Amino acid sequence: MPRTRFADRLAAARADRAARDALRTRREIEGREGARVLVDGRQLTSFCGNDYLGLGQHLDVVAAMQEAAAWHGVGSTGSPLVTGHHVEHALFEREMAAWLGYERALFFSSGYQANLAVMQSLLEAGDTCVQDKLNHACLIDGARLAGCELKRYPHADVEAAMRQLMTRRDGAAMLATDGVFSMDGDAAPLADLALVARAQDALLYVDDAHGIGVLGPEGRGSLAVAGLGAREVPLLLVPLGKAFGGQGAVLLGSAAIIGHIAETARPYLFSTAPAPAMAAAMRASLKLIRTESWRRAKLASVVMRFRRGASARGLPLQESFTPIQPIVLGENAKALAAARTLEEGGYLVTAIRPPTVPEGQARLRITLSVDHSEADVDGLLVALADAVKPAADPIPA
Repeated sequence: MPRTRFADRLAAARADRAARDALRTRREIEGREGARVLVDGRQLTSFCGNDYLGLGQHLDVVAAMQEAAAWHGVGSTGSPLVTGHHVEHALFEREMAAWLGYERALFFSSGYQANLAVMQSLLEAGDTCVQDKLNHACLIDGARLAGCELKRYPHADVEAAMRQLMTRRDGAAMLATDGVFSMDGDAAPLADLALVARAQDALLYVDDAHGIGVLGPEGRGSLAVAGLGAREVPLLLVPLGKAFGGQGAVLLGSAAIIGHIAETARPYLFSTAPAPAMAAAMRASLKLIRTESWRRAKLASVVMRFRRGASARGLPLQESFTPIQPIVLGENAKALAAARTLEEGGYLVTAIRPPTVPEGQARLRITLSVDHSEADVDGLLVALADAVKPAADPIPA
């Protein structure tokens, strides 16, 4: 039997993606000012970024990063347990733990790295990890790499989660979920999941990438909205690339759990620590999130303006009241065509296709921000009515 050649495998895989309208290309962003981005020398209004509160270019955040870089340089010089753990990291971790009511926090370079670290450190063969089918890829990948049994329940189906925990193996169990789902924009039923986790002696772990900063008092996220805290949710992840406008992630939990992860998680032990300047910038973002509640109020207003306008135009809305407003079109080709039409009209909206979303659920993932004006939203709605309505078919339940 002939040996497999990588060149042949890659060519066949690319041909298959092309046949399914699944090819992906990176766009070069040449410049950004608020919601405006420069792409191929042309200014577009972006509705596909995650800088929900407009903090990514806030002068206080930028100044904090510049000052810290001037004092400490651009790199951390090593892994956290060697020379990489800086006073800026420690200050940020303490402030985050105090803000969200946890004993201890741990700063990671990315949310993906953090989720791999959590699963690899806490789970092993014989354990069970139960997850929502629409969880982010890093939660799923983390469980697979941990070698535990991964069970995935239908989206937001609390009873199914309960059944899967009841029929698990004898080992330890974790129930993991997004707080706000990144592609649909809806919220997890956290209060009910907390009851299930408690009844089944499972550790509840929430990745609140798209809820933190946006939802709840002081922007404390999905847990605050559900009336939950460290007792009900022993482990919480706060990624910083969305409402915080930066990079990295903070894991929060008890001193025992966080200490164990810090000492044993390979993705944490063997990665260079984040830049101290990023920690300083994220401290500035945290201050703005806590004190400038008008940002959440404006964001909520922008979201409702979009939903009212989309409903009036008969656009296919999902049950989301967060900044993530997907328009599901079904076929990859339809989503790509709609995205191209929008770009011709001056709007950057990415077509999201499998495997990011399930087969047959290709969509435009529209994200809203405080940087968007009413005129921006109204203009997008007019463009969407032209780009989407002719292509929109009912999506099977």
